[in-house]
Amino acid sequence: MKTVYHAADTRGHQDHGWLKANHSFSFANYLNRDRMNFGALRVLNDDYIAAGMGFGTHPHDNMEIITIPLVGDLAHQDSMGHSAVICEGDIQVISAGTGIYHSEVNPREDSHVELLQLWIFPGHKDVSPRYDQISIRDLKKEDAFYQIISPSQEDSGSWIYQNAWLNLGDFSSKQTTSYSLHGDTQGVYVFVIDGTAEINGQTLNKRDALGVWETAKVDMNIEAGSRILLIEVPLEF
Repeated sequence: MKTVYHAADTRGHQDHGWLKANHSFSFANYLNRDRMNFGALRVLNDDYIAAGMGFGTHPHDNMEIITIPLVGDLAHQDSMGHSAVICEGDIQVISAGTGIYHSEVNPREDSHVELLQLWIFPGHKDVSPRYDQISIRDLKKEDAFYQIISPSQEDSGSWIYQNAWLNLGDFSSKQTTSYSLHGDTQGVYVFVIDGTAEINGQTLNKRDALGVWETAKVDMNIEAGSRILLIEVPLEF
């Protein structure tokens, strides 16, 4: 087993007043040659957006974009004709493919929004752009990981054009559990949203992360009150 540890306070940070952003990997004005990506996972941004503020219309192409609101709502509009509000308990998936334009704005004038946004390199380029938004409330399992993203349209949750699997876990009690990877060319990036977990002797606290590869499974000791995101991606793509 090989691992790489990313402590929360080693992430790139930008404070624009209305936007407070933490970047697990190089992004915008944050450049760290040692933190460009983890396999196909290119971006993991942890954003705080003030009331009534957001990102104006901007382009994307050939990227799988996954947005997970943690607190509050995010209004979305795009060049495919979608207009929606993504709420806590939802996830949004955009396969940018040949190219899209979209905007992301906090529609509330009295409260902020907190969200995670992931960019994953696709396995297929120049596909027709697609949009998906689902509630993950019905997928949720207590004290266990549950799948929210996979490569298969027939699987639970949503899907993307990559051999990637995302699982969330909400743990109200202390648990010892494991996660099995989908082949020896895969790695998993374990991101602690809240709480504490221990993996291979490494303690992870809130917003810490551990990349793990060259193993068939990852054993975890998880403390009560923890919420953890598992991001499994191919290391070569």
